[in-house]
Amino acid sequence: MFALPGILWLLALFVVPFYVILSIAFGQLDPLFLQPIPIYNPIGWDTDAMISTVVDFTTPGSIYRASLVRTFSYVGTATVLCLLISYPVAYFVARHAGKARNVFLVVLVAPFWISYMMRMLAWINILRPEGYLNDVLRAMGILDQPALWLAGKPITVILGLTYGYIPFMILPLFAGLARIPIATLEASRDLGAGQIETFRRVTLPLSRHAVLAGIIIVTLPMFGDYYTQTLLARTRDTSMIGNLIVSSMQSSLVQTGASLVLLLMLLLLAPMYYYLRTARSEFSK
Repeated sequence: MFALPGILWLLALFVVPFYVILSIAFGQLDPLFLQPIPIYNPIGWDTDAMISTVVDFTTPGSIYRASLVRTFSYVGTATVLCLLISYPVAYFVARHAGKARNVFLVVLVAPFWISYMMRMLAWINILRPEGYLNDVLRAMGILDQPALWLAGKPITVILGLTYGYIPFMILPLFAGLARIPIATLEASRDLGAGQIETFRRVTLPLSRHAVLAGIIIVTLPMFGDYYTQTLLARTRDTSMIGNLIVSSMQSSLVQTGASLVLLLMLLLLAPMYYYLRTARSEFSK
């Protein structure tokens, strides 16, 4: 009974809309108006649109294949950057912030109070030709003339993803590092291990679950992200899967967009299953 409100909420806002996507992806297409005709009876589902989308994904040189490879490269690079930046920050706050820990946590949570789109719009002002970044780089003598960061550069999309999702990486890392008992670290020191050896053999293994949680929390929304590329690049050569889904839904290719949603979900099931399996084994110890 306690779980009933959550179950009803999940049914109304996830299960039912997801079944509608299935009905559209495996439905039919009106030949005259090119509008999708959802089929809610699974017996009448047609797999032609899904098979066609899968073939496009596996065909070299197709826009779907290029966007898939581009999405994995952008998300992978941005996730690594988030981890490399977040781990030292979370480690400092968890172990060395002292009485100022709450202040640091407020600063880290503050970006959640501002919408993602507003933060990306701020990046546009920073990266434009007459923006602060070009001014600083020119003052340091690194650039002779303003760089066109907003002219469809992959590095701009990657940095935008890193900036937008890095708070989601810091918080689970901080929670995992803060739970490591200080007595365990002191025992490692008593056994003759130095700071580096203690970090490598004690802190890092004990924070593995937090690292996996941060990667999953950051990676999943990145795969469906389309705002970042739309606002910071706006070129076909930097489009991601999320951009293809949005453009399909805004055109007559709604059935293709629904198929892309299902394929993206299937691709993300593997890391989700690995994380849940790892978490289950971790908590069962």
